[in-house]
Amino acid sequence: MKALIVDYVSENIEKELKVLGFEVDKEMLPSSEKLAGMIEPYDLLVMRVDPFIDKNVLDAAKNLKAIMVGSVGTNHIDLEYAKEKGVEVHNSPGQNSNAVAELVFCKALDLFRNSYQAQYEIKEKGIWNKYRWIGRELRNKTMGILGYGAIGRRVAEIAHVFHMDVVSYDPYFDPKNNPHDYVTLTSFDEVIKASDVITLHLPLTPETKNMISDAQMESMKDGAVLINAARGGVIDEKALYKYIKNGKLGGANLDTLADELGTGGLDTQDVEISSPLFELDRVYITPHIGGSTIDAQDDIGKVVIANVKKVFNL
Repeated sequence: MKALIVDYVSENIEKELKVLGFEVDKEMLPSSEKLAGMIEPYDLLVMRVDPFIDKNVLDAAKNLKAIMVGSVGTNHIDLEYAKEKGVEVHNSPGQNSNAVAELVFCKALDLFRNSYQAQYEIKEKGIWNKYRWIGRELRNKTMGILGYGAIGRRVAEIAHVFHMDVVSYDPYFDPKNNPHDYVTLTSFDEVIKASDVITLHLPLTPETKNMISDAQMESMKDGAVLINAARGGVIDEKALYKYIKNGKLGGANLDTLADELGTGGLDTQDVEISSPLFELDRVYITPHIGGSTIDAQDDIGKVVIANVKKVFNL
């Protein structure tokens, strides 16, 4: 049996696959076209979110039995066609919950305490002025969580420790199963209107695409901030630009962008990307590092190997 790994994953995955009898090859971030040209002999594909697995790749994958995704989202795979071709797709839900949740608070604190601007002024301008960067505390503010899955619930736990009020919206979560009595499960509109910090933990689907747009930003609190460590495209970036620019919103801290999937598969890890958002002082952006911790990747590796054993009866 042959396995192909096409992204950074835990080193334990390669080690365990070899123990299970797989011959393992690695090709870092091939384009969809390049992957289609090399996929034929492989029984197993291990990946994260790049490249896009389209019809051409799946048609070329004559021996492929399974795709193991070392992340939660699977919107980068043509799932219907994979099913038609008999290729099982398994993701790794819940394993990066703490990593993403910790990043959410890193991002919230950077916005509330002006740490980016303060550091820039010191390191780039040589100016030390502690009076210019008076910030705000998260304590007694309202955290609004859109998506109350494993990540959203972990965000709620940490927010409670910060003494924040917590509200959440998730149409697929049964309120009877709410593990946290300090979280109020409410409507989408109420989360938008009540929150000082809104953090997104939703998949990108036709229903969620641009779900945070002009109308929602207009109804947010003055000075509210947005955090997106889910999928680019859930926030309408044109609207975000407008409402940061006009001062209605207090800022945004993003770990994803709408055209992020378009940046992958270029046979390089250093991909050029641009956005009008880059010119805004109160918009901070990281390159989808939410689940990129050694701890989370090792936990994901355990799930990947467990799923491999099930699919291949090992």
